[in-house]
Amino acid sequence: MASLSVSSPNFTTTFLGPKLKFLENSKKLRTCCSAVRAPRCAAATDTSYGGNAPKFPRISVWDPYKRLGVTYDASEEEIWGSRNFLLQQYAGHERSEESIEAAFEKILMTSFQQRKKTKINLKSKLKKKVEESPPWVKNLLNFVEVPPVEVIFRRLFLFAFMGGWSIMNSAEGGPAFQVAVSLAACIYFLNEKTKSLARASIFGLGALVTGWVCGSVLVPNIPSMLLHPTWTLELATSLVAYLFLFLACTFLK
Repeated sequence: MASLSVSSPNFTTTFLGPKLKFLENSKKLRTCCSAVRAPRCAAATDTSYGGNAPKFPRISVWDPYKRLGVTYDASEEEIWGSRNFLLQQYAGHERSEESIEAAFEKILMTSFQQRKKTKINLKSKLKKKVEESPPWVKNLLNFVEVPPVEVIFRRLFLFAFMGGWSIMNSAEGGPAFQVAVSLAACIYFLNEKTKSLARASIFGLGALVTGWVCGSVLVPNIPSMLLHPTWTLELATSLVAYLFLFLACTFLK
């Protein structure tokens, strides 16, 4: 076969000619196809990643409120509703989803900053009023502090439990034991803050006596229809005393 191709050059040219033309035509066809496909690929990456998804028309709007289509005084529910509606409507278009999410996050950040400024202004106004108050009010506030919310709820639960326990055992006897336990708890909490057992005992006993006197004066003036028929004067007075013990051990310094 090799000798035939060397000795007969016409044989090789007639055999390879159509093949070379076929290869040239295929290369031209590939070039044309790539030229046609390129714009389609670019358009596909610009429109969506899941099909022919619509494009968000306000994608280039700078104002986040106008981009989401809400007013400046819109509520949080309205902002969330607009965001969810637009994401569902333009789902599949990556740039549209990113634009909607960016506007939503910017509105949330602005709202958070405004709330923070409002809290700071309230604290400054309250501090200014305290400074402008009479001297006796300033001296009284020097004995008061506001603990963390968790501490308030824990101690509130403790004294509420004592009150419920007194009500449940009202038929068996008076609330003397529950009052003694509440007084001991109040002195213990005050001692943790003051680091002085004597001062804590004075404050605790003072709160108990004040609460008991106030309850003895207040309870008889309450209409009987507002009180349970089985509640005695001693029981109702002890409930008022629990309140004073709670306030003393929670808010006194």
